[in-house]
Amino acid sequence: MKLEGKTAIVTGAAGGIGRAIAGRYAEEGATVVVTDRNRDRASRVAAEIGHGAYAVGLDVTSESSIAGLIDEVDQRSHAIDILVNNAAVFDMAPVLDVTRASYDLLFDVNVKGLFFTLQAVAAHMAKRDRGGKIINISSQAGRRGEALVSMYCATKAAVISLTQSAGLDLIRHRINVNGIAPGVVDTPMWDRVDALFARHENRPIGEKKRLVGEAVPYGRMGVPDDQTGAAVFLASSDSDYIVAQTLNVDGGNWMS
Repeated sequence: MKLEGKTAIVTGAAGGIGRAIAGRYAEEGATVVVTDRNRDRASRVAAEIGHGAYAVGLDVTSESSIAGLIDEVDQRSHAIDILVNNAAVFDMAPVLDVTRASYDLLFDVNVKGLFFTLQAVAAHMAKRDRGGKIINISSQAGRRGEALVSMYCATKAAVISLTQSAGLDLIRHRINVNGIAPGVVDTPMWDRVDALFARHENRPIGEKKRLVGEAVPYGRMGVPDDQTGAAVFLASSDSDYIVAQTLNVDGGNWMS
């Protein structure tokens, strides 16, 4: 098992990609801290995962909530070895219709929340002086602009940039910061994405999801489990010499 004896925090782990990574980490021997804004859902996931997993409620937009997470893990006498920054929200609109409220929400969660969670965990890791692995979940949307998805694309591009900068800074503490850029992944969030595309592009429900799946070179949309191999690799000693990189896991959708 590649993560035996490690403690891993996964944010936004009540469903989708976060849930899949949390489950795989437990199978690889890690004690997983399942975090989500909805603690009840996180608790159910932790119970399903087993292997000593436990839930902590976390709002990444709240400084006190992030501090509470670190304190709770500390109280359980666990050093944090791995952080997966997965919590994110989505919205879309034509550029002329983007609202300040939508802008603020996307950047507060996807960028500000991710960064200050990374900062708090990295400080804990540096204090413990045993290194660590931080994995930021970006998106293929961070590699390019999309007409209707300007703000989400901008937040995920910021995640890639922060991964580079934090990776270069924190490696002196033996903390490897890297990222994963998933492509189109069939999660409950994509049902919302599909509904928004249907409204803005005047499509039937389900058509956009079908079309983007057909366009993936691999031949289908991704599923959450497709992301877990990369997540284990970047959390394990196999990736010790990898720093500040964002790995595309997208079925061939983007090459960089």
